[in-house]
Amino acid sequence: MRTSVTVTVATEDAADRLLLAPVGIATPHQTPVRFTVEGAPFSLVGEAGTGQMAALIAPCADTPVTLHYDYIDGGPGYADALFGHRPNRYTIAADSLVDGARRIATADDGEAGIAAIAQDVAAKFTYGHPETRFYDGHDHIPDLACGVAEGSCVDINAYLIACLRAAGFEAGYVTGYFFPAEKHGRCDDMHCWVATRHAGVVREWDIAHHLKLGEPVIRPGLNPKPGERVALAHSMGLDFPDAGIRALKLLAEPVWLDSRGRTVKTLPLIRRDRLAGSAMVDRQRA
Repeated sequence: MRTSVTVTVATEDAADRLLLAPVGIATPHQTPVRFTVEGAPFSLVGEAGTGQMAALIAPCADTPVTLHYDYIDGGPGYADALFGHRPNRYTIAADSLVDGARRIATADDGEAGIAAIAQDVAAKFTYGHPETRFYDGHDHIPDLACGVAEGSCVDINAYLIACLRAAGFEAGYVTGYFFPAEKHGRCDDMHCWVATRHAGVVREWDIAHHLKLGEPVIRPGLNPKPGERVALAHSMGLDFPDAGIRALKLLAEPVWLDSRGRTVKTLPLIRRDRLAGSAMVDRQRA
């Protein structure tokens, strides 16, 4: 069975800028099998720390660029590089955060320790998109201690991964698109989630969806909001040397790239089609 995703970017304001876009990654649920670009030539550039590839696209003014992603059901799992820790301002935990995470993860059962950290992180956030994020202006992920911050999936998961890794657990940050069931194959922007790996068992966590739906108990799995998703890239603080990019926060939707390596968000039109059957339908996992 195949999932097809198209992402269209208007280019009226291209002004000799390039577009940088992810090309898709494999998960336990899906495998990317095709990536093409309509409306502009492109080349592939590599991320120095993880080995991921991305498309560097040279659009023509007034000609929309459409990215086509095809995925088939079933996958080999997440790449080992996703779980690796590469220190940067989005991944380094404050000393007090390290101490707190280690205190929380005291259970003899590692899975219980991971779940305890996820539950604690959820209690520190309300879901939202603040203009100023709790880690802005820091060179690390600060400790929220007893405070509560407003945060999106991006912010919540950055904090979760910092806590998990501080406690000695393998964890990775996954970006992609989530298509809510009620939008019938459409979405407005990117989404992200966390994968953990302990004793060879991989679990996925989506705290943001729990908070949006008012679910107080955080459980592993791509849940609880009904819908489908595809994975695009992974990790934070990305370096694409051949594109002049250093310490890019994350890569999901295509971004404009100027001559100095600075990025600007796009406002793409994102659509998903199922050609047959059912793909990575969100489901609760034990």
